[in-house]
Amino acid sequence: MDRIQDFIRGIPKAELHMHIEGCIEPDLMFTLAKRNGVSLPWESPEALRDAYKFDNLQSFLNLYFEGCKVLVRKQDFYDVTYAYLVRAHADNVVRAELFIGPQTFIEKGVPLSDLIEGVLGAFRDAERTLGISTGLIISTHRHRSEADALTLLEQIMPWKEHIISIGMGGAEIPHPPSKFARFFAVCRARGFRTCIHAGEEGPSDYVRQAVEDLRVDRIDHGIACLSDAALVAELVKRRIPLTVCPVSNVKLGVVPSLDVHPLRDLLDAGVVVTINSDDPPYFGAYINENFLRCQATLWLEFEQVTALARNSITASFLDEDTRRALLSRLDAYCAEF
Repeated sequence: MDRIQDFIRGIPKAELHMHIEGCIEPDLMFTLAKRNGVSLPWESPEALRDAYKFDNLQSFLNLYFEGCKVLVRKQDFYDVTYAYLVRAHADNVVRAELFIGPQTFIEKGVPLSDLIEGVLGAFRDAERTLGISTGLIISTHRHRSEADALTLLEQIMPWKEHIISIGMGGAEIPHPPSKFARFFAVCRARGFRTCIHAGEEGPSDYVRQAVEDLRVDRIDHGIACLSDAALVAELVKRRIPLTVCPVSNVKLGVVPSLDVHPLRDLLDAGVVVTINSDDPPYFGAYINENFLRCQATLWLEFEQVTALARNSITASFLDEDTRRALLSRLDAYCAEF
């Protein structure tokens, strides 16, 4: 057991599903609140940690958006992003593709340039000092209108060359992917890769809509697909990856416990499934902890852990040469181990 845990901790891996707004550690949240004169509903970082008890996705989002209020300046976005990348590097993440949802901040008067330049500044410094590869995914909100999403698309165009993908998150019910078919078509026409949260709290049909109506490159979560065997076969055939967040799924009641999580079933079915942390401070597990808990609970073997790490690099939005280089690094690690 210790040997496979050491293997997990050291194996090169990519994280493809992590929200920058969702990685504010409690101590940092209070530091930023003091810096910006923001009042928080909790008395201390410890009280905030005690509030990390969620009944469902919406109860989490309520707290999540409260925490977003501390991100006001360019330096705030830099600090949060860089702190995550340092932590990810410690888990041997070699590629991090991170979401941020600008609409939350734009409506509160935060300049979009401060948000994006803060994040990109952290990316540049982390790539230089840590050697970690980074990519920015702009996430739109499904509880808003398609017109709002199209407006955001226009607003981010000055940074197009620095954005690897357009995604969509937020409460799935009652906002099916098909509601945004035109938006995703425009994103594809502009040359963006695309992804969407689907099949977390939503049904398998939401995953099908994402595949057939939106034609996305990647599905975030997607675990509901297992109720539709034909859909699973289509995901396998098209090699459409799922960025699964096992501990998050348990913490939000998407699955009752980790021992019944469908991760292993997805692997066995041949789906390109990956492990990710989603919003690690809120759920108490960064990426290695997600791997370790899944391995121990679902009895994953070395081959399955390796497949998950390989899937994460294969499913990334990297150029082919860089992807091959990281896969070679993974192969070298496994051979040496």
